[in-house]
Amino acid sequence: MRTRVTELFGIEYPIFAFSHCRDVVAAVSRAGGMGVLGALNFTPEELELELKWIDEHVGGKPYGVDVVMPAKYEGADAGDAGELVAKLKGMIPQEHRQFLEDLLAEHGVEPLKDENAGDVLLGWTDVTARPQVEVALRHPIALLANALGPPPADVVELAHEHGVKVAGLASNARHARKQVEVGVDIIVAQGTEAGGHTGDVSTMVLIPEVVDAVGEDTMVLAAGGIGRGRQMAAGMALGADGVWTGSIWLTVDEADTSEKVRGKLLNATSRDTVRSRAWTGKPARFLRTAWTEAWESERSPGTLPMPMQFMLISSALPRIQRSGDGELVTFPVGQIVGSMNQIKPTAQVVYDLVEEYVEAIERLNTITEAD
Repeated sequence: MRTRVTELFGIEYPIFAFSHCRDVVAAVSRAGGMGVLGALNFTPEELELELKWIDEHVGGKPYGVDVVMPAKYEGADAGDAGELVAKLKGMIPQEHRQFLEDLLAEHGVEPLKDENAGDVLLGWTDVTARPQVEVALRHPIALLANALGPPPADVVELAHEHGVKVAGLASNARHARKQVEVGVDIIVAQGTEAGGHTGDVSTMVLIPEVVDAVGEDTMVLAAGGIGRGRQMAAGMALGADGVWTGSIWLTVDEADTSEKVRGKLLNATSRDTVRSRAWTGKPARFLRTAWTEAWESERSPGTLPMPMQFMLISSALPRIQRSGDGELVTFPVGQIVGSMNQIKPTAQVVYDLVEEYVEAIERLNTITEAD
C-alpha cells in the first residue's frame, strides 16, 4: 500500500496503532504499521524505560508516542507539578470522596486507606506532560501525537527541530483547523465511535468534513470505530491517508490487559459502551458497567473537572481490579468492541486488516468495471 503517510514514515501499511502496551507498539511496527505508545500512565522515569525497551525490540522500525496536553483543565494557572497536585487535592470535595468509598463498599472492594489517595496526576496536564515530551524526544521516535486540543506551539516547534512529525486528535472541523494553525502535520479525525476521549460526531460524517476543512496540504487519519479492513477502506474512500486504531489492540496476545477486562471486552457488543465523565472528567467512551451507571445515577454528586476526577478515583482503580466483584470493572473502549471476540497475535490483526481492505477494494473495482 502506498499513501502519503506510508511515504512519509517509510512504513508498509497506513495503520497507526495506539496502545499503552509496549509489546503491542513494537509488534505493530514490526508488522509494517506504526505503533504509538500512550505515555499518559507513565512517570518520566518509567517512560524512559518503556521507550528504551521499544528501541531494542522494534527492529529499527518507526514508532510514535502519544501524550495528553489538554487545552483546558482545572489548575492550569498553578506553578510546578507539586504545587498543582496540592492545589487540586484541596479542591476535591469530601462529598465525592465519601460517594466513592460507599460505592466501593457496596461492591465489596476494600476501602481507601491510603492517606495519599487521590494524589495521582500522571500526564493529564501541560506541566506534567512536558517532561514526558522531553523523554520521548531523546529517543528515535517518528511521531509525537497529542490529544484533547492542539499541542502548545512551542512543543510542535521542538518536535520539528528533532525531525519528529506531530499529530493532533480532532473531533470536529473547528478543532482540526486549530490543530493546523499551531503547525501539526497530521490530523487524527476521531469519530464518536472511538474509545477513550471522543466527541459526538460520527466517523462517517467527520472524516470528509475534516479533510475538506484542513485542505490538501494536511494529511488526515481516520479514527473512531475502525477495526476491520472494510472500515479502513471506507476511511480511505472518505479522503483519509490512513487509519488510527486503538481498541482492537486490547485483546491481542501481546496486550497487558487484565483478564477481568479482557473477558468483558470479548463478550461485549457494540451497544455495551457509553460516553461518560466518570473516569477523567471529560466525555470518554467506556464499557457500560456498574461504575458508569453509579456516576450517572441520581445519588451521584456528579463528576469533577479534569484532572480532579481521575485524581479522586486513581487509588480505587487497582483495588477494583483486585476485588472479587467484577461489577465495577470498566475500561476505555470503542464501539468496535462488538467485533473484538477473538484473541490473536498482533501481527495477525495487522494482516487481517490489510487482507480485508484489499478484498473491499477489489469488490468496489468489480462494481465500477465496464462490461
